[in-house]
Formats: sequence, C-alpha cells, structure tokens
Amino acid sequence: MRDIDIAKANLEGHSICLCKDGKFFTKDDKGISPMVDLIGEGADLKGYSVSDLIVGKAAAMLFVLSGISCVHAVVLSQSGEDYLKSHNIEYTYDTLTERIINRMGTGACPMETAVENIDDPKEGYEAIVKKREELRNKLTK
Repeated sequence: MRDIDIAKANLEGHSICLCKDGKFFTKDDKGISPMVDLIGEGADLKGYSVSDLIVGKAAAMLFVLSGISCVHAVVLSQSGEDYLKSHNIEYTYDTLTERIINRMGTGACPMETAVENIDDPKEGYEAIVKKREELRNKLTK
C-alpha cells in the first residue's frame, strides 16, 4: 500500500494524516494549524504523503515549504490545485471548489486571503503565521 493510501485510510476523525515509509501520524487541530505548528517545531516532513480535509493555496504553500511529496484533499480549491501543480506535487481530491470560505460561511478564508498575492512558500508561511496571530489576538480581546 502506498503512503498516500495509508494517509487517506487513516484520515477519518482527524483533520490531517501524514505518512512516510508506511508509518503515519494524525493531528486534530482545525484549519492549517497542524502544518503551521509542525513547521514551527522544525519537523522534517520531506517526502511525506498527506491527506487533509481542506486544501487551499495556504495549505498547499505549507506542503511545498515542508517538502511534502503527495497530497490528497477531501476538498481542494482551484488556487490550491494550481499551486500544487505549479510545484509538481502529486495530488488527488474528492471535491474541487472555486474557493475556500471562512468557518462562518460569510466570505473567503482569511488564510487564503493572506497568501492570495504571494508565490514564495516562505513568505506564505510568514503571512499565515502573522494572520493566525491576528485572529487569535482578536479572539482574546
């Protein structure tokens, strides 16, 4: 069984599943927080396959930055697909959508907006971290 198949098979009940050499682990935080945290911790994810619930451009940038080799998205946005394709990352999806919306369903996902005009994955990561901090600070006020 391929790593991506193992990741897909073990996603249920989690937000993301990462697999390499037949060994997998899952994370349950919402949105792109699992990838942001793993990158921030310095995790070596080069060559991993990932199955994720929702993949937009922001998540795709994090996958590129961390060296992910293959992605399966339950829901993939057009900009996420374009980014993965432009970086030669193998991907599959269950549903392709025009864009990722925010959790309230009232507009675009703030992480997608944060990286909308960015192509460099390192710059994208920095913009995502900054936006996440802004959103967290808003919640605590």
